[in-house]
Amino acid sequence: MEAIVALAFAFLVFPFSSPAQALSSNCYDHTCPQLESIVRRRCDASVLLNSKGKNKAEKDGPPNISLHAFYVIDNAKKALESKCPGIVSCADILALAARDAVAMSGGPSWEVPKGRKDGRISLASETRQLPAPTFNISQLKQNFAQRGLSIKDLVALSGGHTLGFSHCSSFQNRIHNFNATLDVDPTMNPSFASKLRSVCPAHNKVKNAGSPLDSSNLIFDNAYYKLLLQGNSIFSSDQALLTTPKTKALVSKFANSQKAFEKAFVESMIKMSSLAGGQEIRLDCRVVR
Repeated sequence: MEAIVALAFAFLVFPFSSPAQALSSNCYDHTCPQLESIVRRRCDASVLLNSKGKNKAEKDGPPNISLHAFYVIDNAKKALESKCPGIVSCADILALAARDAVAMSGGPSWEVPKGRKDGRISLASETRQLPAPTFNISQLKQNFAQRGLSIKDLVALSGGHTLGFSHCSSFQNRIHNFNATLDVDPTMNPSFASKLRSVCPAHNKVKNAGSPLDSSNLIFDNAYYKLLLQGNSIFSSDQALLTTPKTKALVSKFANSQKAFEKAFVESMIKMSSLAGGQEIRLDCRVVR
């Protein structure tokens, strides 16, 4: 997973507040009033999309190993600890950073409910629970459902692939040795597949080779859905959205209306970022207390 969607799903790896703890948009008004401005200053969209992180925790687990935006979270946490020590959770910082990255890329903004706590486990292996780019529709549905997320949430949050970049390893399965008889996934637009094969040859040795996730990958728009309907999607998990009538209908709806997509995306982000779980406020987002 890349950029915004990967950031969003990291919400589910940093477990959040328990059900007894209500979230509030003004949670830190008195205890850390500079919170949102501090996070926003560290959320330049191009940095979130292109910078490289080095910390070995959830942020570097297998499904989202190229999720470089986490270094922004680390920097924001350091700044907040100097202003409001021990007050703001990494989970809340992450929720705000995801919102700001979308807004800075021309997408919608929204009030982020705050007051989450962080989980007590921080292992790279934990991110194996995140949806992989090779997932089929059954695996995607199951992955979302076990977190209380609907099919509409699945399709809306997949639209986060309108931003970002993917390394070849995440879509190599579609353009080389697809199955016993075909080298390339037949659902792909042939010219698009050819372009990807030129960038990512079978025995690619260029570490940072890959492709933008859509044709306007620095702008938050509904191009992802339009390209998906044209056979120009990057991941198997993208193409999977066209394999059931309900998910395909939602793809078509969002392709035809950016307003409908943005509304659904915001609703799903708020829903996901309000999931329950954690017990502490980390002082360092890489390390449990």
